[in-house]
Amino acid sequence: MLLQGMKIVSFCHFLQGPAATQYLADMGADVIKIEPAKGPFERSWSGAKVFVGGVSGFFLAANRNKRSFSVDLKSAEGKELVLKLIDQADAVVENFRTGVMEKLGLSYEDLKKRKPDIIFASGTGWGLNGPMVGRTAQDLIIQARSGFISATGPHDRPTAAGCAIVDQHGGALLAMGVLAAYIKKLKTGKGTHVQGSLLNSGLDLQTEPLTNYMSSRPGTEAFDRQENLITWFHEAPTGVYRIADAQVVIPTNDIANVAEALGSDALRALQHLDRYDDRDVLAAAVAEAVRSWTYEDLSKAFDARGVWYGIVQDYEAVAADPQIAANNVFREVEVNGKTATLVNHPLRYDGQVPELHTLSTEVGSHTSEILHEMGLSDAEVQSLFAKKIVSGPADVVGALAE
Repeated sequence: MLLQGMKIVSFCHFLQGPAATQYLADMGADVIKIEPAKGPFERSWSGAKVFVGGVSGFFLAANRNKRSFSVDLKSAEGKELVLKLIDQADAVVENFRTGVMEKLGLSYEDLKKRKPDIIFASGTGWGLNGPMVGRTAQDLIIQARSGFISATGPHDRPTAAGCAIVDQHGGALLAMGVLAAYIKKLKTGKGTHVQGSLLNSGLDLQTEPLTNYMSSRPGTEAFDRQENLITWFHEAPTGVYRIADAQVVIPTNDIANVAEALGSDALRALQHLDRYDDRDVLAAAVAEAVRSWTYEDLSKAFDARGVWYGIVQDYEAVAADPQIAANNVFREVEVNGKTATLVNHPLRYDGQVPELHTLSTEVGSHTSEILHEMGLSDAEVQSLFAKKIVSGPADVVGALAE
């Protein structure tokens, strides 16, 4: 495994932090997820109320290949155990609200005094400075504040992404930062405070349109466009179009070539127009020209002329897509006698998908194991469970007490 030997202590919940640490765990890092006795929010809630074998779909989406260590951080003994874990770790990753780690005495400033080479990665909502620090940040709120929703839909109908796109991208960026800091540590022996935020992640998603807008400042009227067009800054026909039996996307294409593919005299008459300045007229004409075509006929006509296009698929179609199957995107796993379908790590290493080796379906699944790795005796581990300093599955706790 690529990151074998790297150890990470994770104080992460919801999605940004768990996504970041899952990327790293998939690549082979030993990620120890610190959890309270009742578990974090992602164990008790799931979108669409999906629980597989009693385990939240939300939890399953971003917590594979991690070991669960359940501890009472408010107790002196619990905190000392965590500090000893951190002594053995390369990195700490957290995405609590700003100030929480300081209150726990586990901030970067606290930890680097004890372990100067520690990598400390903070996944915040708004950043570490500014008027919004301390305020609630969540994916949809950031989509709105960053301009993403406004730019995605027309002014009278702002449109959000249909998934937690900012959280997921924020997790990927945070993982990238941890890896960069790890390379620095291996070269220099020095630690780093990696600072990510949902706000910056939401803006980073819009690098192309923001560069164009901020460099030209055309005014918000530039966002008004014909209904098929998906962005304010692309030329026609870039958009989504309804045909007889499906919906298709048609990216930037030469209008004359599209006209010939469709055999459309109406489009031929408009091919002299500027594809950006006259985008509304052109998009409306393309929409009318493709309306009666079936997908089978349209694909043949477009393929013959080299026109770029694609079909809009729902999730049922995604599940049956042969290219997605060839990419080995989905993985079925057994969870307490039920079957869950997970989305695999997105990268391939020498053509292979990283293996699934751990799925902590219960809070504290690995508490006892990790305590023994730290050098504690059976009696010491049993005492910690008895005093409720640490927690674990009932069967593990029962076995220790026997």
